Amino acid sequence: MIKKRKFGNSELFVSPIALGGNVFGWTVNEQESFKLLDTWAGAGFNFIDTADVYSAWVPGNKGGESETIIGKWLKSRGKRDQIILTTKVGSDMGNGKKGLRAAYVKQAVEDSLKRLQTDYIDLYLSHFDDPATPVEETMEAFHELVKAGKVRYVGASNLSAARIKASNEFAHENSLSPYISLQPLYNLYEREGFEKEYLPLVKEEGLAVHSYYALASGFLSGKYRSEADLHQSKRGQGIKKYLNERGFEILKALDAIAEEKLVTQAQVAIAWLLHKMYITSPIASATNEHQLKDLLAAASLELTDKEMDLLEAASSY
Repeated sequence: MIKKRKFGNSELFVSPIALGGNVFGWTVNEQESFKLLDTWAGAGFNFIDTADVYSAWVPGNKGGESETIIGKWLKSRGKRDQIILTTKVGSDMGNGKKGLRAAYVKQAVEDSLKRLQTDYIDLYLSHFDDPATPVEETMEAFHELVKAGKVRYVGASNLSAARIKASNEFAHENSLSPYISLQPLYNLYEREGFEKEYLPLVKEEGLAVHSYYALASGFLSGKYRSEADLHQSKRGQGIKKYLNERGFEILKALDAIAEEKLVTQAQVAIAWLLHKMYITSPIASATNEHQLKDLLAAASLELTDKEMDLLEAASSY
């Protein structure tokens, strides 16, 4: 059975990788999503990440599609108590539904609970900052949700370190529920922003870190080597920025280790994250069983100090 990790200063224990729900209702339909979720839970993994806005960007969608699929799966499988469920609030859902105002947070959580077909969310995140709303208002609103039993813990994603620090200072001073986790952009290619801005705060606050884009939109899987490869995925155009000298150095290091260990580049890229003491559980998405098995295998892949050094050197900034 997969070994769970303690999630920061909480009582939650999560699998070493979180399954990203951003693809459900986008590049993966409901039936295929159920298969992926069944395989995930069947292998002993319990951490699932989604957001209210997934996947509003798809023509014909309005947001809430991912939560709805996960909710149907939870209802049909009866495994709610075995799953650690994360969703988010704050993204623009259209029709003025966005931000972190108290009244909106209160409404948004009810909408998410309804779609997820559950009466509580394990971890509720501020998805994006709302500069027009004081952190005091947001933290008081979150605390009310925790007191009401609708949310167990709160976390933050895409807020500046200064904003998270101010939020938690207010929470601590007023005996409110603080942010216990950070969901930042972090992978072998995109290191600098997190390591320079957020890492000091993570250590100071004891925050759990569940980073997103673990595979840099698929670039670190090694399947994109030139612009000619970008047509392979709907996310392909977002990968162009990685096709440079540093990106190719990282792929070279991944190739060498993958070949030596007879594993995939994706497994090595995720294992690098898992060997970082401050990373609790990176988030990665899968659109088919093959990709999912890569994720499952990465959780138990051991890297030597020499291999870690090679990856560190190739991805240095």
